[in-house]
Amino acid sequence: MKSQALLLLLVLSCMYLCLAQGSYGNCCLGYRHALAERVKKNIESYRMQETDGDCNIRAVVFMIKKKPSHAKQWTRCANPDEPWVQKVIEKLNMRRQK
Repeated sequence: MKSQALLLLLVLSCMYLCLAQGSYGNCCLGYRHALAERVKKNIESYRMQETDGDCNIRAVVFMIKKKPSHAKQWTRCANPDEPWVQKVIEKLNMRRQK
């Protein structure tokens, strides 16, 4: 009986550690394969997510303004290697330079 309780405690401890390690703070866990044109027009900025620390995938995180203007931003994650993502980043960089 003691060995079963010890085994159960060991299994639960391992599960807890696995779940604690998988707590993704502010990470993208997947990609959007496309965004509607009206959404693309409302992108305010972006940031790059690298595969260091807690995050497991490389991604571009787009910050999109919500309407009404007092509402918080929302984010969408995209694959940085896709051509449409690179075009959006290029437009945002050009807008930032002006």
